[in-house]
Formats: sequence, C-alpha cells, structure tokens
Amino acid sequence: MVTALYRRYRPENFAELIGQAQVTAPLMTALRTDRVNHAYLFSGPRGCGKTTSARILARCLNCAEGPTDTPCGKCPSCIELSRDGGGSLDVVEIDAASHNGVDDARDLRERAIFAPARDRYKIFILDEAHMVTPQGFNALLKIVEEPPAHVKFIFATTEPEKVIGTIRSRTHHYPFRLVPPAQMLEYLEQLCASEKVEVAPGVLSLVVRSGGGSVRDSLSLLDQLIAGSEGGKVEYERAAALLGYTHSALLDEVVDAFAVKNSAAVFAAVDKVIQTGQDPRRFVEDLLEHLRDLIVISSVGDEAKAVLRGIADDELEKMKIQAAKFGISELTYAAETVSHALTTMTGATSPKLHLELMCARVLVPAADQTEVGSLARIDRLERRIGVASPVNSEVAAPVKELPAVLPPTEPIGVVAESVAPAKTAPAATKVAPVESAPAAPAPAASTPAPAASTLAPAATTPVAQLNLQQFKDAWAEILSNVNKKSKNAWMVAFSLTVVDYGDEILTLKFLSQKDLESFKNSNGASDILRKAIFDVLGVTVKFKAQISDSSEPVAREEATAPKNPARADEDARYGESLLREMLGAEPLGDKQTGGR
Repeated sequence: MVTALYRRYRPENFAELIGQAQVTAPLMTALRTDRVNHAYLFSGPRGCGKTTSARILARCLNCAEGPTDTPCGKCPSCIELSRDGGGSLDVVEIDAASHNGVDDARDLRERAIFAPARDRYKIFILDEAHMVTPQGFNALLKIVEEPPAHVKFIFATTEPEKVIGTIRSRTHHYPFRLVPPAQMLEYLEQLCASEKVEVAPGVLSLVVRSGGGSVRDSLSLLDQLIAGSEGGKVEYERAAALLGYTHSALLDEVVDAFAVKNSAAVFAAVDKVIQTGQDPRRFVEDLLEHLRDLIVISSVGDEAKAVLRGIADDELEKMKIQAAKFGISELTYAAETVSHALTTMTGATSPKLHLELMCARVLVPAADQTEVGSLARIDRLERRIGVASPVNSEVAAPVKELPAVLPPTEPIGVVAESVAPAKTAPAATKVAPVESAPAAPAPAASTPAPAASTLAPAATTPVAQLNLQQFKDAWAEILSNVNKKSKNAWMVAFSLTVVDYGDEILTLKFLSQKDLESFKNSNGASDILRKAIFDVLGVTVKFKAQISDSSEPVAREEATAPKNPARADEDARYGESLLREMLGAEPLGDKQTGGR
C-alpha cells in the first residue's frame, strides 16, 4: 500500500510551506519574540495549508527546545506530531463539522481546565470551524476569551465570515491564499524529480490548472496520473484524457481554421468534440485559454516564455506562428466572443448549437457592429493588403520631441509614380494636384509666397528623421485617425500600402488607377490623410503615387483613357468584394433609377 503524495510530502516546519509567506513570516517572528497569542484563526481555500500550519505551530510551541520557530524534530512531541506520528495527547484535533453543538462545546471546556499530560501547552485545533453553530460558539466564548495559561486555540476554516464576530475579535486572523501557478509548477517539478517520475511536456501545466492553486488537490491529481501511467512516465495524451482537457492538436486545428476562415474545418472540429463525448463547455474553456496565450504572445513577443511558464519550447514556437496569422484586434474579438459563449452555455439545453453559433460569430465578424467587431475587420483588411507588421518585428525607435509643424494652408499635390524603367523616371516625378486634374509644376513653385513665408519659421526648427518602418508601424493608428475624421476618407485610404518614405515624400501604392482618382477627387481625402499623419507622427508629408502592377507612368494614364477597361472593371469588383466580405457593406442604389 502506497501512502498518498499529499501525506508523504506534508510540511513539517514553516520553511517547507510554499506560497504562504504572508502567514509564515509573522508567525515565526511571534515565536522568536515570545509574543504568541492564546487563539488563532486560519482561513483560506481548501488544500492551501491551514490544518498543516496549525500542526506546525503546535510542534513549535511544544518542542523541547521551544517555543521556537523551527522545531527540532527529535523530541517526543515533534516525533508524535510529524507526518508519520500518531498524534499527541496534548494536541487535540476536533472536527467541528461533526462536533458543533452546545454539548460538544461544554465537553471541550471541561477538558481545557486540566493541565497538559506532558508538554508545555494543551492545544485545541478546531478544523472546519465555520460548521460550529452560533450556540456552540457562544458556549465557547468565555474560555476562548479568558483561557487558562496552558491552553491555546487554533481555528481553521474556509469561510471565516461564518465564525461569529465575538470569536473572531478574540483571535489573531491569518488569511491563507492559493499558491501561484509558477510556484506550484516549480514545486511539482521538484517532487517528480524526488519520485523519479518522468513527465511529458505540458502535463504539469494541466495539473497546475486543474489544481487551481490548491497544493493538496494538485498532489492528488499528480498521484492519480502517476498511478495510472506505465513505465514511470506520464504521457500527455493520457493526462489530457484523464483530466478532461481538450487535446492541444484539436485546439490548434480550430485556431488555424479561424485564421484562414476555413468554416468547413471549424465545424468538423466541433463535430469531433461532440462525437467523442467531450464536454462542450470544457472545450470552450480550453479554447479561451489558448486564445489568451496567443494574445500574450502577440503583446509581449519574445518575452512570452517568461509569462507562459510550463509550455515546451516547440509548442511555444508553434503558438508564435499561430499568433502571427492574426491581428491583435482579431484575437481580442475572438476571445471576447468565446468568453461570451462560455457564459451563455451555462445550463444550456443544446450546447452544440451554442458552440456552432460561437464559431460562426468568430468566422464572420462583419455581423458584429460593435467597436470590437469593427477593429477585427480592420485587422483582417490590413493583413490582406499587407499593412500590418509581423508580430515579432523590431520595434521602431520612438520619435523624440517633434516640434509642432502646422500643415500648409494650400493643398499639396500627389506626385505620381509607377513601376517603370529608369528612362521614364523624369516623367514619374511630375506633380499631379489633388484638387484638379491638370498637372502642376513642382510643389515649391506652386506654393504661394504668403504661405511659404508663414512656414519659414517652422522650417528652422530641426525635425527628427522618420523612417519607412516607423510609418508602417504607425499606419494602423493613422487609418484609425482618418476613420474618426471622415468615414468616406477612410474608405478611400484603407486599401493604400506604404511603399517608401524619404525627404518628406511618402510613396503610396494604389490597387488601381481608379483608386488614385478616388483619392485625388474625394472630398479632401488626401488632406485628411495628411492631417492624420501629422497628428500621429508630427510630420507634414507630400504624397507620391504608385499603381500596383502598372508599367506606365501615372501621368500618362491620366492624360489618356484607360487602355484596358476590363482591368479597371476587375479592380472595381475586387474593391467592392473586399468591402462586402470584410465590412458587410452594401452598395447604395439611386433612389430614382435604382442604379448604383
């Protein structure tokens, strides 16, 4: 017969007690300074060390070398109160759940008046003290208030509020807490090494999560896994099945399908959950935990290992790849949707239906008109057009002490540029004004003298140099600023891609010539974008246009009709499909003719 782990590894002194420094430190100080109270109240969740601490305190008080903060472990009292001891006559443990009446309190009061049989103190430990009736507490009140010099009381309870106030006020109250996951994980690793048990990566994390911070619960679960394993090795598959958790492979399958919007794979995984008899609520809990880990990885990057302890390196790398497939707003939206579903599934008669509806909401954020849903759609659009930067990209250097530069009062033109051979470069540098179709001369020549003189003082102040990466990193914030100023301007600007930046000229890539015309001819779209850039980065820029997949300069295309109308129609359809799919937008028809 094997003794349970939580009994074999029960602490025998305060130094062995983990995660309760807020209790052990003041108790040890009181023992060293000989300021021990006559009554103590230990409260806290189950399995966190209340009764064990009461026994340790009794050992410290009755040790032959005591009272001491470190019992010797050799005297008769210490041996009797050890984990292998049979108990001491002078330390009485009472289960208050079954001895909670007035008669039991009267019996305890009569026993307390007798002197200890051998040791220094007669100590009464009342476990589950909250089960004592008010009448029983009232019967104990007098002796707890004024006990004989040789009597000490220790009450242990999970519900201190049920202990009547007149008793609580006569005790020193020490609240115990759940053990933090990192400390529990380290303790279990040391215990497995002592037991010479090999544990697969990820198993101890499941044990810590199932234990919920309770040392006794965690040790009981680990003991169960060790007992059910062969060859002295605990496998991940068996641990996940025994503890009722969803296998990580199934969670990866669902998350990867969410990333690429593969509805068939998502609903196939949901069906697998139901067909294998798994609890849908537990699956949703595990999915929410996984999404939380991905959010942490997206937020802290390479520092995630310090936060997500207990995860194997290869598993962490795989999660980094998963996080890179999402934007942070997408992950947040998915996590909030899953969390809401977890709440609504409580007591649901059809958990499968709730699970499928949850997956549908994650797959189609266009149906969500809240701010979180809108941010998720923007994230998807940015990833489609290549605006968002990778998760682990190097953080750009901050812009320091940028002076306030007022934007020009006159509109600044868009310098048109296309992907053309070097010999066409001169034609690609002509300035095309945003407000009018004819080309304009160089920006310096087109700027009126008063405006130039107005900006002259600002030009004397040095401005911190920005680079392309800083523009790319700030582009999402710039688009959000544009969206606040004008929805129409945002609709024009959201498909633009930052290509290059230098000499205060920002090169933007347009999907088609039609997009460029919309940018130039919309009601102040270019000015709103320029103002948003100034608000975010503190610089005033000129724009240079570049058409995607174009072989001729934009200036030449402006002068003549499009040579390929089919391509223009295709670009228009592509833009419209993006708006329909990502934003749930519908075309506004003419009220009279019904046209678009």
